[in-house]
Amino acid sequence: MVQQIEVRTPSHSCLVDITGQVQRAVSQSGIREGVCCIFVPHTTAGVTINENADPTVRSDILRELEKIVPWRDHYEHSEGNAAAHIKSSLVGTSQIVFVSAGQVKLGTWQGIFFAEFDGPRTRKVWLRIVAC
Repeated sequence: MVQQIEVRTPSHSCLVDITGQVQRAVSQSGIREGVCCIFVPHTTAGVTINENADPTVRSDILRELEKIVPWRDHYEHSEGNAAAHIKSSLVGTSQIVFVSAGQVKLGTWQGIFFAEFDGPRTRKVWLRIVAC
């Protein structure tokens, strides 16, 4: 079964902590041991795992991605959001995390982040929680 969570992104480019929403879905699944597959079905967004203790890490990531792939450049894509597509490809649209004792297993400082590159929008994240 695929579960869906909704993410409302507040700005054009942002990293939104969805760790709590993913954990709630894992808890509701009743699965104690397994994996949680996280997939973002959008071409201008992604999902990543990184530090969630210091919010400046998020702003550093976004700033450096903007340096690598600036919003305005000589892109051929006619919709005007080519940079968002490229950033989505760089960050990726899926992650897999272990589930142990009914809990998402992350490192001490890690969190799961929805990566918005063409917002603000209301987005979907699909989860498949599988017992092992």
